[in-house]
Amino acid sequence: MMQDKLVYEYAVIRVVPLVEREEFLNVGIILFCKQARFIKMHFVIDEKKLKLFCNDVDTEQIKLNLGAFEKIAQGDINGGPIALMDLPSRFRWLTAVRSSVIQTSRPHPGLSCDLKKTAMRLFNELVL
Repeated sequence: MMQDKLVYEYAVIRVVPLVEREEFLNVGIILFCKQARFIKMHFVIDEKKLKLFCNDVDTEQIKLNLGAFEKIAQGDINGGPIALMDLPSRFRWLTAVRSSVIQTSRPHPGLSCDLKKTAMRLFNELVL
């Protein structure tokens, strides 16, 4: 029996140490599937690479901010009022255009039979 493919959306999470220079480092992905009620975020910070963009970047603050993103994605009660929104609203908030140090790409669509594997594949291809 063939498993149905699910439509998903994903965005790449970027750190833009000096917003005015518009240079960025991919640090994570967010994958969302409304039909499966699924959202997953993976991230990692390569401090060595990040320091190449800006030597005095505050990596601890970036880690805290990405941790807050993760709490919102997971719907963690400690993630504040946005984390309590429904799944599509959380994804839209996380992927909204912003001019801060942490930004996301525009969302991209795809099809998957295994959302967890797809999230890891995208993370490996686009971040690691």
